[in-house]
Amino acid sequence: MSTTSPAYLISKTENGQSADLCTISTDDLMEGDVTVKVEYSALNYKDGLAMTGKAPVVRRFPLVPGIDFAGEVISSENLRFNAGDRVVLNGFGVGEVHSGGFAGVARVKGDWLVPLPETFSARQAMAIGTADYTAMLCVMALENHGLTPDA
Repeated sequence: MSTTSPAYLISKTENGQSADLCTISTDDLMEGDVTVKVEYSALNYKDGLAMTGKAPVVRRFPLVPGIDFAGEVISSENLRFNAGDRVVLNGFGVGEVHSGGFAGVARVKGDWLVPLPETFSARQAMAIGTADYTAMLCVMALENHGLTPDA
């Protein structure tokens, strides 16, 4: 059954790029094996560039921006996820070549999703966002190579 959702949609014509608030249908969603009800998405620097067209972030049109999101699985053909599972996503070209989190619903590959730990709400996960998550991964890599805070 097809449902509708509000979404920001970036389009490009000979007159340039535009970002418009519109309504999309689940029939309009991109390929993927998991459909997620998006509860929160962070506004990252890259999203700002995508929405304004100030840099060539979006490489496929039309596209829903939003490089990360957290929410609840609506349906899944991926064995790792079931309806009702809470998930988070960042990366994998979402918001660049695959529609992202600036919509009420998104369809993505299950391999791109991470189960949302029970200790975090969707809102908390997006408060951390991609930038802080990336910073944490960098610190962990430095620690794994022997660097300590006092260094």
